[in-house]
Amino acid sequence: MKKISTEELYSKYIQHPIVCTDTRSIKKDSLFFALKGDSFNGNTFAGKAIELGSSYAIIDEEKYCVSDKFLLVDDVLTALQELSKYYRKQLSIPIIGITGSNGKTTTKELVSSVLSKKYKTYYTQGNLNNHIGVSLTLLSIPNDCEIAVVEMGANHQNEIEFLCSLSRPNYVIITNIGRAHLEGFGGIKGVIKGKNELYQYAAKNGSLAFVNNNNDLLSALSNKLQKITYGTRIDSNCYGKLLEANPVMKFSYLYNKEDVDFTSAPIITSHLMGEYNFENILCAVCVGNYFNVAAEKIIEGIESYVPSNNRSQLIQKGTNTVLMDAYNANPSSMKAALENFWLIDTPNKILVLGDMLELGEDSHKEHKHIIELIQQKGFANFILVGKEFIDAGDGKIDNTTFEDSKKAAKYVMKKKFTNAYILIKGSRGIKMEKVLEALPD
Repeated sequence: MKKISTEELYSKYIQHPIVCTDTRSIKKDSLFFALKGDSFNGNTFAGKAIELGSSYAIIDEEKYCVSDKFLLVDDVLTALQELSKYYRKQLSIPIIGITGSNGKTTTKELVSSVLSKKYKTYYTQGNLNNHIGVSLTLLSIPNDCEIAVVEMGANHQNEIEFLCSLSRPNYVIITNIGRAHLEGFGGIKGVIKGKNELYQYAAKNGSLAFVNNNNDLLSALSNKLQKITYGTRIDSNCYGKLLEANPVMKFSYLYNKEDVDFTSAPIITSHLMGEYNFENILCAVCVGNYFNVAAEKIIEGIESYVPSNNRSQLIQKGTNTVLMDAYNANPSSMKAALENFWLIDTPNKILVLGDMLELGEDSHKEHKHIIELIQQKGFANFILVGKEFIDAGDGKIDNTTFEDSKKAAKYVMKKKFTNAYILIKGSRGIKMEKVLEALPD
């Protein structure tokens, strides 16, 4: 049987511009891509996808091709990626590519919130930021879109380079480079090399970089790029001043102003907690100014953004105020969260920290560092969750350490905390939301 080319597949996509990869969420008249995984073969679900309303199923095993509604390719994943690359080449809109060890999703959403006040903006939904997710994001960009923001995640070398080949960003942002995914990257030098692939793409293709001027590493790596800077340094294009973070932020900014007097600058109040989010906010302000979004609309975009999905959320549970930041965790973000939490002016503070995953051989050392930081800051009340923290504690903190979040939740339920500020943070795999659910309403 003849295999379909990318050009032929594109003609089908133009007629049916909805892409599905899961029969549990099939849309009518969609294209179903029969992807394979470690424990499933999407080809076996292709017939079901057609029954549920897909117009065509893209498969890579000829035995499942039983009618002209089944389109055969060499490899389904490659076909999906090549289709997204082909579609990207047809788009004349600017695309902003974002990566980073911490804050890339929050920055993506803040940037999109600001840009959407002037432009029809599309951005990566959820965390669809890998070799499959970026392709799905690109193919979801509607015809009337005026600007798109694409998040790119990576935990190995050459991933960002590949994602750039698909998305071809005209503008690039690296939020920061920290101690995340150390196992996959092979250490911090590997992380730097991996994230810098975005800047390398920009250098080769003339893309403009929005660069955090407070970050010496990013400033050095972007030295030869076309760039616009943001930060609290006076020489930044977008010059910001943090006024308060107790726990949510208030700030002012100036953009390309010779006069650095903040007296007349508007005060903006966000829904985001933590000083570490200030740079993410300032990035969005900087991007908005560059794309000529009016000042009042930039403010509206920042102030209307409310975090969700356990990312920097401020949640009231009964008499307790919870700082919920448990979508993900690594040594850099954990340290920043602890230092910010320490600065909050309230007497009754409780830490509930879960393991940081994907750290490889550095895991024991990094968890030990976090325990030492807790002790240095003098936090009186803390709960640690996970086997890595248990090992790093060397048996000296057993009374506040639990093997998993389920056991920690039972402890929290018995304690019945009241009138406290509680920071909950940990990697997604530790399921720290169970602790949140255990707090009294």
